[in-house]
Amino acid sequence: MRIALFVTCLADTMFPAAAKATVTLLERLGHEVVFPPGQTCCGQMHINTGYQKDAFPLVRRHVRTFAPYDVIVAPSGSCVGSVRHQHAMVARNAGDLSLAARAEDVAGRTYELSELLVDVLGVEDVGASYPHRVTYHPTCHSLRMIRVGDKPLRLLRHVRGLELVELPAAEQCCGFGGTFALKNADTSAAMLGDKMRHVLETGAQMCTAGDASCLMHIGGGLSRLGSDVRTVHLAEILAASEAS
Repeated sequence: MRIALFVTCLADTMFPAAAKATVTLLERLGHEVVFPPGQTCCGQMHINTGYQKDAFPLVRRHVRTFAPYDVIVAPSGSCVGSVRHQHAMVARNAGDLSLAARAEDVAGRTYELSELLVDVLGVEDVGASYPHRVTYHPTCHSLRMIRVGDKPLRLLRHVRGLELVELPAAEQCCGFGGTFALKNADTSAAMLGDKMRHVLETGAQMCTAGDASCLMHIGGGLSRLGSDVRTVHLAEILAASEAS
């Protein structure tokens, strides 16, 4: 299968290991991964802060860039959520019904990584090996907006050597929420404190999730605490093997 990688801003600029791991994993499973060079920000940040007019050209560019591909994957539930639930809305609000229809078409072919693996490719055992004690944080957008459910957990349970430990109050937000963390810093910090306490209660060596943004927030907090617990993107675990 030929799969287009929607890399996302955070992976491109700050956490390229997640994007590289996505490619490594899918190629190991026998698929061709292509990187459409015209891609930019999907516009989620602009939309979430009320700047739909500024997001409109980004939506238009995203649709034009990814329209030629039958399957599109992103290592981010948050960005996939924006593509599915915001792009067509932005186009309609701008009066471009043709773009809205094309945006819905692209959205229907866009998947978060665990969705692609389980629902489209029909695989749960990806041949990974990761001998660590790991806990999983289900990010808000993946849990509530695109509803990936237990797909990441099903994938993790098949990773050789991995000890998966349940995260208490797992469905509680970590407090990042994009610009929420900037506009409501005290509330965000309190939510992060709760999330870190639960992560530390597990005794895990690693905390994983499907969104680099939440991992950045949690990982930064743990680092400031001087904790040895590290954060790692789900794609990096699934791409790991004994050979690597």
